[in-house]
Amino acid sequence: MLPIHEQFYTFQGEGAHAGRAAYFIRTFGCPVHCPWCDSAGTWHPDYIPKRIARLEPATLAAEVAQTQAEFTVITGGEPAIHDLSALTDALHAVGQQTHLETSGAFPIRGAFDWITLSPKRWKLPLAENVARANEFKLIIDRPGAISEYVDVLRERGAELSADNIVWLHPEWSQHSNPEALNAITEWIKCHGAPYRAGWQLHKNYAADCMDQRSVPAAPLGGDPEQGF
Repeated sequence: MLPIHEQFYTFQGEGAHAGRAAYFIRTFGCPVHCPWCDSAGTWHPDYIPKRIARLEPATLAAEVAQTQAEFTVITGGEPAIHDLSALTDALHAVGQQTHLETSGAFPIRGAFDWITLSPKRWKLPLAENVARANEFKLIIDRPGAISEYVDVLRERGAELSADNIVWLHPEWSQHSNPEALNAITEWIKCHGAPYRAGWQLHKNYAADCMDQRSVPAAPLGGDPEQGF
């Protein structure tokens, strides 16, 4: 049984698989506690729902199988605090590829076809997870965050080549801040591959909200319109 904060059918709004039909399973719980978290309901005491569903992997996989999703994204919170082996096995049994979105700070248990690692300064990733990642997603909440996280990845042995894309995403409360956007632009112009500018396309489309099972973002930070 896994604690599930929400599950919904949408499209992937980020990274190398952006725009593809995807089923999202968001687990409950996260010890990292990013102050701008847009899924704060998975851990913040002010926003934890009264009831957290605990579901069997086979039940989750059966829900996915009713959709036309090309793959299933397991995210959180921090999904890697849970043993996801039974869930990935159940998803593979119904023909689903399994994608993981993680901070990389905890051992990964489960068979994943794609791993997106997004390092967080509050709990840095394990070298073993950096080596397994298919792409990296850096959340840029201030201009200096780019070099900060690039140094973290290099210290943990990351091969920053064209085969391992490094997405530079403005943290959503900064998505109109010229300083953050200009820092991303200049970094990409100066360094080229593997760095790419990232965005959260699903927010522009409000795609997740079209599935009524999707939980509205908790207004951590005090401004619901900014989505954090």
